[in-house]
Parts: sequence; structure tokens; C-alpha cells
Amino acid sequence: MLEDQTALPDETAREVQLPAQPTAAEAPEAHDGITWPAGYPAGYAVVDVETTGLGRDDRIISAAVYRLDARGEVEDHWYTLVNPQRDPGPVHIHGLTPDVLADAPLFPEVADELAARLEGRVLVAHNALFDWSMIAREFARARRTAPVRQRLCTIALSKALSLPLANHKLETLVAYYGVVQEHAHHALDDARVLAEAFRPSLRLAAGSGVRLPLLACTPPATGDSAPSGYGSGGRSYTSGGSRPYANSWRPSRKRPACPYPNPGRYVPGERLVQGMRVAISGDTSVDRELLEDRAIEAGLHIATSVSRLTSVLVTNDPEAVTSKVAKAASFGTPVIDEAAFSQLLQDVAPAPGR
Repeated sequence: MLEDQTALPDETAREVQLPAQPTAAEAPEAHDGITWPAGYPAGYAVVDVETTGLGRDDRIISAAVYRLDARGEVEDHWYTLVNPQRDPGPVHIHGLTPDVLADAPLFPEVADELAARLEGRVLVAHNALFDWSMIAREFARARRTAPVRQRLCTIALSKALSLPLANHKLETLVAYYGVVQEHAHHALDDARVLAEAFRPSLRLAAGSGVRLPLLACTPPATGDSAPSGYGSGGRSYTSGGSRPYANSWRPSRKRPACPYPNPGRYVPGERLVQGMRVAISGDTSVDRELLEDRAIEAGLHIATSVSRLTSVLVTNDPEAVTSKVAKAASFGTPVIDEAAFSQLLQDVAPAPGR
């Protein structure tokens, strides 16, 4: 992962009716002193991917899967490098240089093995929408469909369990459970520590009868599935020569104007409404551009500053001495944290009159 992304611009997480997912039991079952709720999944695939960047056209450069049984016990694990046929993006984060990736397999060459490890399981990841979306697009480029019907985000699970975490970064979650990270931003080690942290979270959820925050995995938009980089017969990078680093993985974009009128202030405990003006302050566990994109596609207006017209301020540090926090306090603007905002984005109310 690049750093705790939970969303991509083209997909808003939502629950939908799904075909029955394999479950561990049709009735509650006692196991190790825990009565496991009926309907919990029969198996999980804890996944992490490293990528060339965060956009629709970015590519997977490494992937890891830990397969877990219904109780969260590790069955096996798998890891691969992937040649993205382009520059690898932020090498200072993931450490994978063009030389390292030059002889790696192309994604279609590892697709069968990855599919076998995902088949019939719930995909689990920290910021699961990001990992799922990157995987789904790679399968689409290979003219295939990823065999995943449901995903579970460990950020959402931590929120459902009310874990006393300072923030929702992976390093914070695993430290809470005493799991030691050996190589951050290496897909295999990120998947390992997440698997070790997911098991006690799963047991806590089962013992407390908490409903798992399972979400549907929808295929990528048609425009995103066009093959890119495959079928050229070679493994050379196709970026067209060296490019400025910042533009190679995070291009700047002009955001479209919000088409809906501002309905006013957000009311705590209620839904966000299309057209609301949202300002974001401080560090976010989700990449800021991705969080803003997700809000925009849900019909919200992203404001660069706080004014009397701002509907809500999103910040993980409401005590921070920043101009946005100060203005929100002076204007009486409602303030929510990133996790709450991410949950609200799953069900944004339509603009009045729609």
C-alpha cells in the first residue's frame, strides 16, 4: 500500500444484495470459548498491494495474500512481484526499482494464482476499497474478472469495535495488538501484520456479536477496463522516457464544479446531503486526493477553506491550531473525524428535489 488509502475516485462503498457467500456455519457455534455468530464468512484473504501510484491508470508492482480460515487462523501465504510495464512511481516508499521489476512476471502471468487465492473468500485489507480497486482493474486489463464478491476493511472493523486507537493507520492498529512490523510498505510484511491484527479483531467481533462491515465488490467502470500495457510482447517500461517524479504517480487535476446547491450545515447523526460544502484539515489516513475524489463523486463540494457556508469540517485532530479548525470553531461549523466521514460517504442523501 502507499499509505492507508480506503477509497478510490470511481467507487463509493455501499452494501448491496449479494449471492450467498460461503459461511462458517448456519447456526451459532462455540469455538475456543467464543460463540461465533451465524453467517460469518468461511474464509478470508488478507491482501496488500504495492502500486505505482493512486490513480485509475496506476499499476500493481507487488501483491501478497494470507489465506485465513473462518476463525482467522493462517492457512498459507503467497507473494509476487509484478512488472507494471512503466516507471514504478514512489520508489522511496516501496523500494521497488525498475531493475528489480524488470524480470518480474506481468500481471496476466500471476492472475491465475491470485484468483485461486481469492476465490470464495472475503477480501480483507487496510483501506480495502483501494486494494480491491487496484486488483479489479488489473484483472479487467487482462480481460478477466476478479473472483471477489465481498470485502472487509480493517479500518471499518476497528471503528465498529470502538478500538481506542489514536488514528487509523496500519502501524497504529498492529501496535495496539502488539504485532511487530519488520518491513513497512513491503506487501508481504504488510499482509502478515494485518493478518495477525485481524485475527484478534475477528475474535473480538465474534465474541461481542458485532456485525462484520462487509461490503460488495463491484467491477470497475467500463472506461477503466480498457487494456493498458499488455499484449505488447515485451516487458519494457512504456512511460515514454523519464518524467518528473511528482507527475509520474500523482498528477494534478482540476476538479469539476459541484452540480448541486448547498443545502446547509451537516446535522450530526444525520446523513450528508449532496451539495454540502466539505473542508478537510490536517493529516488523513486515506490519501487526501482520494478522499476528496470520493466525496466529489458522492455529490459533495470540496472547499479549500472554511467559511460560514461550510457544511462540515473533517479533521482527525480537532484540537490542532490550524486556520480551518479555528474558523470552524468561530462559525460553529460541525466537526467530524475521517472515519465518521468515510462511513457517511457510504450513504449520501440525494440533493433536494432529485
